[in-house]
Amino acid sequence: MDDHPRISDAEWEIMKVLWAKSPATASEVIAALRDNKTWKEKTIKTLLSRLLQKGVISFEQINRVYYYSPVLGEEECKRTERQSFLQRVYGGALKPMLVHFLQEEKLSAKEIEELKNILAEKEK
Repeated sequence: MDDHPRISDAEWEIMKVLWAKSPATASEVIAALRDNKTWKEKTIKTLLSRLLQKGVISFEQINRVYYYSPVLGEEECKRTERQSFLQRVYGGALKPMLVHFLQEEKLSAKEIEELKNILAEKEK
């Protein structure tokens, strides 16, 4: 599994903002989350501090303003989360997870065709 730190659900919300626009100030992150979250300003600043401690984001100070940027890309973080989930829930075995999702979820004909194409590519 990757050596990247785990990111909490709340931290993911911060990371989504930074992946969409960075560098960003704490005020810009707060403004971006204002419509979707009822978090207080202090909560967001605490989450930024945690992400800094984990090494997932960095900052640059210009005058007295901190500008935050992601250190890890979105795909890197998603890969780490996928691997962690797969290990925790399915003991690292991909097939049981895929079978479970395919049996439980409703798929359109288009989605089924896309999955067939992906599997066909894997056989090559």
